[in-house]
Amino acid sequence: MLELAKSGAWVTELAARAGNGGYIPPDEAIAFDAALALALGKNVLLQGPTGSGKTKLAETLAQWFGMPMHAVNCSVDLDAEALIGFKTLSHDQGRPTVEYVPGPVVKAMTGGELLYIDEVNMAKPETLPIINGVLDYRRRLTNPFTGEVVEAAEGFGVIAAVNVGYVGTVPLNEALKNRFVVVDVPYLQGEALEKLIREQSSLRDASLISRFVRLSSDLLEQIRMGQLPDEAASIRALLDACDLAAYLPPERAIRRAIVDKLEDEREQAAVRNLAETLF
Repeated sequence: MLELAKSGAWVTELAARAGNGGYIPPDEAIAFDAALALALGKNVLLQGPTGSGKTKLAETLAQWFGMPMHAVNCSVDLDAEALIGFKTLSHDQGRPTVEYVPGPVVKAMTGGELLYIDEVNMAKPETLPIINGVLDYRRRLTNPFTGEVVEAAEGFGVIAAVNVGYVGTVPLNEALKNRFVVVDVPYLQGEALEKLIREQSSLRDASLISRFVRLSSDLLEQIRMGQLPDEAASIRALLDACDLAAYLPPERAIRRAIVDKLEDEREQAAVRNLAETLF
């Protein structure tokens, strides 16, 4: 993995992945640094606003390294079974037996594959310490359901993603955060965003694409001024709007994909005004 990450093939390979629906970085260093950290055996924490492409980056890295990725989506209901696995009743030659079904953490460890923990700061603080040993130099855990000590196979890596400051999230404790190398993943802008829209949406009208790029820039400016929440500039939502705009009037597409997701009427009006000005 390390030689692959250090090789000059990185730029060409990343471009190929991006052209097939992969992650397009606003700065090449974002993807390169994340890949290098993984290759060095570090845990990587992708930090950025919702819809900025954190999951897409994780998927692209998994493809680039040629490794399956096992995902955990965190919530307040996340428990040991969702991480480690569970026991279930099965039948062997007509006789009932108890069978252990491994969870994503154990699958990734034993297979020497990637573990992706999404929205890690949505989990209850008492849940994630279950896998503390997985995230440090030991790379092992004692399975509470079988009593077995699970050792990570060579190649095992961990990527986590965090949305900072959102409702329902809690700050990561220092002990957990110190187990990661942090890579900020900002929203795409300018030429990189225009390239993404051309390659990953149904919209083909160059003039409209250019105006959607401008809309994204204006939304970010409103966010910086405190007039809109971060999710208003979600790249995922912008791509949805572009897809719809290939068949609907742009203002209607923006209403369906962006405006109607906002709860506050003043925020909705602000986005509508930007759309009316541009389109």
